[in-house]
Amino acid sequence: MGPRRQWSAQEQRRYGGRGPRGAHAAVGTFRGFRGGALVEPAGCCAGTHGRGRRVARRAVPRRLVQNRPDTAWPGNLYASTHPNGSESLNTLKEEGNLYRDRQLEAAVAWQGKLSTHRDDAQPKNPNLQGLLSAEGVRSSDGAWRAKLIQNIQNGKENSIKVWSDFLRVHLHPRSICVIHKYHHDGETGRLEAFGQGESVLKEPRYLEELEDRLHFYVEECDYLQGFQLLCDLHDGFSGVGAKTAELLQDEYAGRGVLTWGLLPGPYSLGEPQKNIYRLLNTAFGLVHLTGYSSFVCPLSLGGNLGLRPKPPVNFPSLHYDATLPFHCSAILATALDTVTVPYRLRSSMVTMAHLADVLSFSGKKVVTAEAIIPFPLVRGQSLPDILTQLGEATPWTSLSACGDSAGHRCFAQSVVLRGIDRASHTSKLNPGTPLPSALHACASGEEVLAQYLQQQHPRVLSSSHLLLTPCKVAPPYPHFFSSFSQKGLAMDSTPKGAAVQSIPVFGALRSTSSLHRTLGDLAEELSRLDLRRWASFMDAGVEQDDMEEMLHELHSLDSGPPSWQEQEQSLAASGHSVSYNKPRLP
Repeated sequence: MGPRRQWSAQEQRRYGGRGPRGAHAAVGTFRGFRGGALVEPAGCCAGTHGRGRRVARRAVPRRLVQNRPDTAWPGNLYASTHPNGSESLNTLKEEGNLYRDRQLEAAVAWQGKLSTHRDDAQPKNPNLQGLLSAEGVRSSDGAWRAKLIQNIQNGKENSIKVWSDFLRVHLHPRSICVIHKYHHDGETGRLEAFGQGESVLKEPRYLEELEDRLHFYVEECDYLQGFQLLCDLHDGFSGVGAKTAELLQDEYAGRGVLTWGLLPGPYSLGEPQKNIYRLLNTAFGLVHLTGYSSFVCPLSLGGNLGLRPKPPVNFPSLHYDATLPFHCSAILATALDTVTVPYRLRSSMVTMAHLADVLSFSGKKVVTAEAIIPFPLVRGQSLPDILTQLGEATPWTSLSACGDSAGHRCFAQSVVLRGIDRASHTSKLNPGTPLPSALHACASGEEVLAQYLQQQHPRVLSSSHLLLTPCKVAPPYPHFFSSFSQKGLAMDSTPKGAAVQSIPVFGALRSTSSLHRTLGDLAEELSRLDLRRWASFMDAGVEQDDMEEMLHELHSLDSGPPSWQEQEQSLAASGHSVSYNKPRLP
């Protein structure tokens, strides 16, 4: 492999030091990615929508495809299932669409008569046709311009069956790994148990394929921070994810492995076997993943992890359908794109390892994700005004299936607020006007946010980031916003005209007592389970001793972080300084 071509100054200005569509290629693919697992080397594909200084930390320039500048080099590996092909890929080619099929173009040495048999391609659903028609056109000056397309309407949303039905990103040929021995869907032959998933990567052909593709992407990194691992927890992919995390820990010791465990939203009580399997897979997945990850964060719009379902979480400004993976995954992707900002900014000193160390230094590796989507930004109001109106407790919406976080202790947190215009960062009160709060006396937006977090949690180790760049919600993002302008400003009534294109988001990763209570409830439900009724789960490769060990480890996860005094001692022993945001007096 020859040396990488250096980018021209024009390409650097255009793409901000990263490939087009940077890491959002990964997040955009994640929207709707169900029934699978994803591994992303951070450093090969890690970026934001911002340009200039708002770019990926040590991102690697990608090779641009000739005559196709609007393409990405996603440093991701996707695993999907189907015994006879790529059912979950639908019309997406297993080798991607970036390059032509060289096998079809190769010269044929056979001189005799040829008979060609070719299957007809599956017709693209209406939604995907609209996305592909807007990929871009070449203008008179030779530059590529993206067409403006409307948001997906309800009629087209009904045609979405799998994640590839609204994939607007072109994948590299080495991105997708298909597990051919299992069905993606159906009554039989599904990858539905943790033991089945573990056994997949015990087979040499799948393990070698994963290792080869990992090495290919890792070699593209100038500096490898670590890996982001996204996998379903409720089915057999929890086992695939656990073995993948173990492989990453063995092959790349010392690198960060941040794991995001995905769970479906609402579920039905009328499917006892599926619910029991979901409970067991989730527990085994969490326990094994925490053993090989820097931290694990469950992501779900469900109300809890137990057998008795609770209503899905509510966002006051989102009219989403919790039964549609298309809607649920878009919300989770928005949160994921926001909370991972600290180690993806070139201007940030935070690395993956440092973030994991802050959130899990006491040994508790399970954290929660919380967000306000969209952040209620009102025209004419400043950031101090809005934060003051939020009240004494931040109205976070939990995205980790642990219920309302109100009343639970927070021990450490990493907070990101994005999409606030610089002019709104500080108060613009006239001289002599009494200050409504201490926030109105702050000299910068960063100071406002730090002061606010200090007021909310006086003795909590907090890290905060304030970004100008909002979260892009252009198609294929679903159109489920109410009373928001095109730029994401809150309005009194539903606006007419152009759809919302970007929104401000307030997101956080937190170590709290709420998730430890949820894990304790999960362990209690599992301890009452009669495994003799679910011998099929055990036959997939799990033994009774494994079950007892898992329950023991799950109880250790739910024990909760130590007291603040114990945390200070832990920090001092590890060589860290005990620092937290201190209030600035007016």
